[in-house]
Amino acid sequence: MKKKKKGKRKTALIVGIVVGGIILLILLVEIIGLSIFLTRGARIGVGNVAIIDIKGPIYTSKEIIEKIHKYKKNRMVKALVIRLETPGGGVAACQEIYEELNKVREKKKVVASMGGVTASGGYYIACAADKIIANPGTVTGSIGVVMHISNLEELFKKVGLKFEVIKSGAHKDIGSPSRTMTPAERTLLQKVINDVHNQFIEVIVKERDLDKRKVRSLADGRIFTGKQAKKLGLVDELGNLDDAIKLAGDLAKIKGEPKVIREKEKRKFTIFDLIRPRDKSNVSLEYIFE
Repeated sequence: MKKKKKGKRKTALIVGIVVGGIILLILLVEIIGLSIFLTRGARIGVGNVAIIDIKGPIYTSKEIIEKIHKYKKNRMVKALVIRLETPGGGVAACQEIYEELNKVREKKKVVASMGGVTASGGYYIACAADKIIANPGTVTGSIGVVMHISNLEELFKKVGLKFEVIKSGAHKDIGSPSRTMTPAERTLLQKVINDVHNQFIEVIVKERDLDKRKVRSLADGRIFTGKQAKKLGLVDELGNLDDAIKLAGDLAKIKGEPKVIREKEKRKFTIFDLIRPRDKSNVSLEYIFE
């Protein structure tokens, strides 16, 4: 009987050791797995960088501002990269996007990444960023304002079309395509152009910390390469989109490689966007490179 009890005890002891060893092994594997997970987490980084694409002529700000608001509210997004591939666009639309990005800068970091062309209104928007990165061959600059007014008076005469205008003031039909502009109207519109041009210059002086006289000398509509723009202080660094993402992560103090968020394009910009009607009115202000 005693031998049988001893045998049972030995068996129970062996079983206990085996079970204990298995439990210990499982715990060890879990600890190692957790350690690997934490290490990988540190490598990936805590925080996201969101890319907002701005492509083609800009004549509305609604869709872009909606994206800005979405990422502004997202706590996991620590920085924005504004990828610009645009010749500019309507003055008001560009100004609205610029203002919204300025609000984002109060809480998050913003980096502007220039593609092949980021001119006029595109550069205006880029000025809202903490840092601007351009490719050496990027076409930028074209700092200025343009207003196109069609004069179809001679055409209307040929087809026998006449207009009778009843207006409340001398300038109420300014820019009408049915007649030649008067000298007084030209002077009035030039003052408007000059005012909007000065607004552009003031933004560059403020955001780029440049001398006003220097900026004014550059703001005659001329274009620059990215390399030239860097020498002039209009751009901070030369690099591509990946460089901009890395810089955004560094500015936001994201440890490791940040996760990148980028929405798929709904529609690609085509050459037909350049000839699509932009404004029903005959008079419109544009920050655009043509």
